[in-house]
Amino acid sequence: MCLVCLTFLAMGCPRSAMAAWEPAKGPLMTRWAKDVSPETVHGEYPRPQMVRQDWQNLNGLWQYAMAAEGEAPPVGKDLDGKILVPFPIQSALSGVMQHADRLWYRRTFTVPKAWKGRRVLLHFGAVDWEAAVYVNGKQVGDHRGGYDAFAFDISDALTGSGKQELIVGVFDPTNDGNQPRGKQVKNPKGIWYTAVTGIWQTVWLEPVPQTHIRRLVLAPDVDKKCLTVVAELGGPTEGKGVKPTGGPADALTVEVTVLDAGAKVATMRGGAGDRVPVSVPDPKLWSPDSPHLYDLKVELKTTTDGKTLDSVDGYFGMRKIEIGKDEKGLTRMLLNGKFVMQVGPLDQGWWPDGLYIAPTDAAFKYDVEVTRRLGFNMTRKHVKIEPERWYYWCDRLGLLVWQDMPSGNNKTPESQKQFEKELVAMVEAFRNHPSIIVWVVFNEGWGQHDTERYCQVVKEVDPARLVSNASGWADKKCGDILDVHSYPNPKGARPEPTRAAVQGEFGGLGLAVPGHTWKKEHWGYRGMADAEELTAGYERVLRAIYEMKNSMGLSGAIYTQITDVEVECNGLLTYDRAVIKPDLERVAAANRGDFSKVPPPPVVKTVVPTSEQQAQPWRYTFTDPGAGWFNRDFDDSGWKTGPGGFGTKDTPGAVVGTVWNTPDIWLRREVAIPEGEFRLALRVHHDEDAQVYINGVKAADLKNYLT
Repeated sequence: MCLVCLTFLAMGCPRSAMAAWEPAKGPLMTRWAKDVSPETVHGEYPRPQMVRQDWQNLNGLWQYAMAAEGEAPPVGKDLDGKILVPFPIQSALSGVMQHADRLWYRRTFTVPKAWKGRRVLLHFGAVDWEAAVYVNGKQVGDHRGGYDAFAFDISDALTGSGKQELIVGVFDPTNDGNQPRGKQVKNPKGIWYTAVTGIWQTVWLEPVPQTHIRRLVLAPDVDKKCLTVVAELGGPTEGKGVKPTGGPADALTVEVTVLDAGAKVATMRGGAGDRVPVSVPDPKLWSPDSPHLYDLKVELKTTTDGKTLDSVDGYFGMRKIEIGKDEKGLTRMLLNGKFVMQVGPLDQGWWPDGLYIAPTDAAFKYDVEVTRRLGFNMTRKHVKIEPERWYYWCDRLGLLVWQDMPSGNNKTPESQKQFEKELVAMVEAFRNHPSIIVWVVFNEGWGQHDTERYCQVVKEVDPARLVSNASGWADKKCGDILDVHSYPNPKGARPEPTRAAVQGEFGGLGLAVPGHTWKKEHWGYRGMADAEELTAGYERVLRAIYEMKNSMGLSGAIYTQITDVEVECNGLLTYDRAVIKPDLERVAAANRGDFSKVPPPPVVKTVVPTSEQQAQPWRYTFTDPGAGWFNRDFDDSGWKTGPGGFGTKDTPGAVVGTVWNTPDIWLRREVAIPEGEFRLALRVHHDEDAQVYINGVKAADLKNYLT
């Protein structure tokens, strides 16, 4: 008999705003932070699929002040603080880096004289979570929802020429509320990150005619070789905002023109609000290998004399995604009628200096580019929605997207209605992007409820994309995809007659790079010693994925994750995007399924079972047993006995048979090791420091915070 013994030992200022902006001193900054300035911050046009020539960016330095519930808006009053919009107040790039549940924003602006005679819309890319907006002391609207864009017609609140006052009051309860919030918490740790409050996307002004194009709904049909366009109209509605007319306008015509590299492909006219089909002969299909985009011009004209009232420019891709059978009869995700193995990273969309928003548009582009360079053809945007510029780069550079709905607690009827409202808003806002192919309603079981109905709701709003009812562990046997999670090794799943199977999360191989971490303490699902071990480990788990593709019928896989996030150090890149940790070329080859240069894996035989498949009994104590506790003749009769593993409930990637929530634990177990010529190796799943003894001799001393 052999005695195995283990012990686990725990290792044992708000910044005021400055008169002139400079970033706060954050724990970690990206190389793009130096390019941020109040004059040019996020100056790109924020709505690339529906572009008008005239607009005014309101990003830059605003006044701010902390607010109290029920407080009147500070009309006509200067506020002491300075904050750089659109960075959230908790971020270093805001210049503040301080938490707030409620605050006021204030600035002035001037409407260009050339806009005279047109309505003026005030746009917000996103405000987390509740916003009340005032122009010149008049409330022009309010909004709830931390991820969806909204606009108000502020024309009637403007006071002639000169400076206009804009005040925005925001409230965000974060994890004290039940609203969708993704991974934001007030006390970040582990897989939960720093909260984000208030304005976190571009604020801008746009002049429009009284009746104008409010939104485009684009429906490419590869089989019929056409694009169907619906131009929803908007106009003033008692000063409360911009709403659709709800039907066609008899006196108005919509003219749709499709262009390819500047050359006209086709033009079609129809009634405003009607479905207008436009032929796209011999379509060039959009795919990761060939992300071809067509340009689009939509004009709103009077039917009688053909006068142009409004005009917008955009783009689209001819792309089809569906569930079907491959040549072997297996249920697969088919892209443009063909099975393409989809391999991507989990992308949480966090930045050390901007938190919920990248420092610059170039940083957004880099994230997409480096994902493609690593050989991925897809990414899963995890419980977060990005500014539209990020999806623009996915469209341009050819990166498929599985888009999660941000999770919430959804504990009350009111919060469930809010969840549905924000879910529908997400689908409506981004359904025109060819890169997005899957909507993920829930992650694991977070806030999960009424799952089958939500799948139907999403399909009704967007029948052209696939729906995953829940990614990992909480499948309700509806939607188009069966999604499983396992860490660190993938376990796969077999497809069903009408649902494809995917490995929605796996991996999490951790490697901390000194000088590029958020904090000294960090973790990953399994710690790697160096870049070579990380690269080899990545090749190993990707080989398993491709074996499951062939043997089980797996259609896609998501590796955790593309970058480190705060104390999570299981990214392929560091949190600041400064270091690509593994060998890029080897990772790219593995993602393509090329293992020609990878040695065959060793033959592994389990000689002593772990608790991963069946719980194994251990004797344990939470009290220091004193010297010699690891010797074979030590008396442990006073210790408790419990099934492995040991830890806190709901620890990601862990098997917990016995709850352990104290700093230290000592474990003993007798095992029988068969005789034979083989090399023994330990399989240990641990968090923080661990020592392993066999027959009184130290066999391993695990010295890091990685799992």
